[in-house]
Amino acid sequence: MEPKGYWCLQLHAHLPYVRHPEYPDFLEEDWLYEGITETYLPLLGILEQFIVEGIDFRLTMTITPSLAGMLSDSLLQSRYYHRLNGLIDLAEKEVWRTRSMPEFQPTALMYQRMLYDCRRIWEKYHGNILTGFKNLQDAGKLEIITCCATHGFLPSQVSKSAIRAQVKVACEDYERHFGRRPNGIWLSECAYQPGIDEELKKEGIRFFFLEAHGILYGTPRPRFGVFAPVYCPSGVAAFGRDVETAQQVWSAETGYPGDPDYREFYRDLGYDLDYDYIQPYLHSDGLRRNIGLKYHRITGKVPLSEKQPYNPEWARNKAASHAGNFMFNREKQVEHLSGVLGRPPLVVSMYDAELFGHWWFEGPQFLDFLFRKIHYDQDVFKPITPTEYLQKFPKNQVITPAASSWGDKGYYEVWLNGMNDWIYRHLHKAVERMSELVRDNPSAEGIWRRALNQAARELLLAQSSDWAFIMTTRTMVEYAEKRTRDHITNFTALHDQIKRKSIDEGFLGDLEFRNNIFPNIDYHAFAAE
Repeated sequence: MEPKGYWCLQLHAHLPYVRHPEYPDFLEEDWLYEGITETYLPLLGILEQFIVEGIDFRLTMTITPSLAGMLSDSLLQSRYYHRLNGLIDLAEKEVWRTRSMPEFQPTALMYQRMLYDCRRIWEKYHGNILTGFKNLQDAGKLEIITCCATHGFLPSQVSKSAIRAQVKVACEDYERHFGRRPNGIWLSECAYQPGIDEELKKEGIRFFFLEAHGILYGTPRPRFGVFAPVYCPSGVAAFGRDVETAQQVWSAETGYPGDPDYREFYRDLGYDLDYDYIQPYLHSDGLRRNIGLKYHRITGKVPLSEKQPYNPEWARNKAASHAGNFMFNREKQVEHLSGVLGRPPLVVSMYDAELFGHWWFEGPQFLDFLFRKIHYDQDVFKPITPTEYLQKFPKNQVITPAASSWGDKGYYEVWLNGMNDWIYRHLHKAVERMSELVRDNPSAEGIWRRALNQAARELLLAQSSDWAFIMTTRTMVEYAEKRTRDHITNFTALHDQIKRKSIDEGFLGDLEFRNNIFPNIDYHAFAAE
């Protein structure tokens, strides 16, 4: 029996490329280690268990080229494994320390089990968990899509060669990791302007995702709103985000993650315990920081000092309840829409993957319960991937989507404002120079080719939208500004050396060692038309 509609869950897994082999440990590398422990490994474990139990599911997931590069890097794999074993050591001590503290002992035991599971999955894949996700894709349950090479913000690129390079390098790197070309792409920050789809088509991309108003403000007006994909004039499909499911899960105020029984993110053992006890698990600078073990629940709008002890059983029950509520709402939504639209509707739910586990600790449990309930308890809608949907419903309306993003206010202001606008004149000039280098060196070999390829890497790394975003949010501004300046400086030095026909091989080798993303990059990606 055919369902009344379909549901597409899209998780965008991304972190900026942070790798500093020149230091024994580096604070910003924690972004990756936290993501692995709290999101990527738990999610992989849940999906693999579905396979074992025969639970049918469909999930679409971005693994951005920068994240894939870090997950496959032997240095970062080694550092993460050391970090994981340190956390396990601490968790074992915590089980002992809390043995006479009934309000905290269940949480300590929970962390111990969770970290043991992380180590089991990590060792199963010898540190390269991309293999696990690839296996799920090969089994037809997970659709992995790519993203712009370094999460570059495409509407800010005034040159087509810059857009083309971000897309081309991404697709080629995806093929290296997953053994096939990608069908879909996540445009960084969902940022779109008319014409970008033409560059996607050149690389064989069949679909991408947009924020709701990118579809709704398209020309002509979309007949089915965001509940069916549309084709751009190029023939590439665009899937629009459903606002209702976004609010239910994203919002900390009105959504599930703000529930008082869920774990409090901002109170951490790194600050709660005696310094001498916690010091071995801090960075080498010895400063107190979050270490990831947290013993309190959200409680309500009270100071951190008044947060109540976390109860894993309460939180798990709440995740099950919220999963049931989400499924019920989708049933009613699909039933209503199917009667109005005259065709099976598609509800597209789009989230950052790191919301599930890192920011919302119970998020992976929520997904576990949700897919089980969908499999066993209803027949109104089915999970589906974009590729499957387009195969099933190949005829869709042709429109020109509107310029848009999923950032604050829906357009480009987050990535172009008075706090970060200074970066763009340097980026645009570097793209112009890179295209000239390609034109002047059409068939470079040896050290010249190495220098040109590294120049392309440095430019791509400077283009990452993460740096402009951080400058706007005022979080790690000094680091974001330094990364932008360093990559532009490195690019400029290589450009000048290539133009002078005098390569400093020591300098080049150091950059290749430190900034080693895209090992198979071809500098011709920046060729001008």
